[in-house]
Amino acid sequence: MTDTALATPDRTFRARLRQWVESEPVQRAIMALIVLNAITLGLETSDAVMAAIGGFLTVLDVAILAVFTVEIALRIVAHGLRFFRGGWNWFDLIVVAIALVPASGPLSVLRALRVLRVLRLISIVPSMRSIVEALLRSLPGMSAIVALLLLVFYVFAVMGTKLFGDTQPEQFGTLGATFLTLFQLMTLDGWSGEIVKPALADHPAAMLYFLPFILISTFVVLNLFIALIVDSMTRLHAESAADKPDPQAALVAQVEALAGEVRALREKLAGKS
Repeated sequence: MTDTALATPDRTFRARLRQWVESEPVQRAIMALIVLNAITLGLETSDAVMAAIGGFLTVLDVAILAVFTVEIALRIVAHGLRFFRGGWNWFDLIVVAIALVPASGPLSVLRALRVLRVLRLISIVPSMRSIVEALLRSLPGMSAIVALLLLVFYVFAVMGTKLFGDTQPEQFGTLGATFLTLFQLMTLDGWSGEIVKPALADHPAAMLYFLPFILISTFVVLNLFIALIVDSMTRLHAESAADKPDPQAALVAQVEALAGEVRALREKLAGKS
């Protein structure tokens, strides 16, 4: 009895703390601090700004980091061990923990990683979070598309090295150079003036090589990536919509329950009469 009496206030405290930490005003305040911190981190890249208000920006950065640390600590207290079961909770914890590592000596490179705090917007804004979740869900399906793209790259790289290696050694001289050139072709960055036209000068039929690769890699395989991500997002939205309770169905259930009670009351009254 005593253990139950002690546990009840603890559960009530955690529930109230969880409700406060996850409330909309607190989340909006955290979001505003993330945006403010992103602005201050950008201002710190300017020597003129740092010479003028560098001390203030440093103090503000430390204060914002302290707020983030307290917020994470309160969430751990509110959720208990369940906090560590959420992937987004781990994401927030790691981002804040990186910022707490002393950035001096060999760890001075970690100062540049402070900007990762801005990524906490992903875990707070639901629309951003759903996009990232859709991307993560589509990763298993992307492996087959990546394998297909690598296969296409390898076939065309071997062909390109043998066809154009002698006339364009910088772009097709080795298998690695040809891979890089094909990647540039896939992105359509200067593909005509820098790659295709010089090849056509020595090989008039070179378009029979370049056009199929561009059509396959740029307009087919990359669109498969987009289709897979869109399909993953559609499924995620459908699942989230299915998890939400339907207010109309709940109302119908309440009406049916009330009708059942009325029928039972009628039967009782009819039995007494």
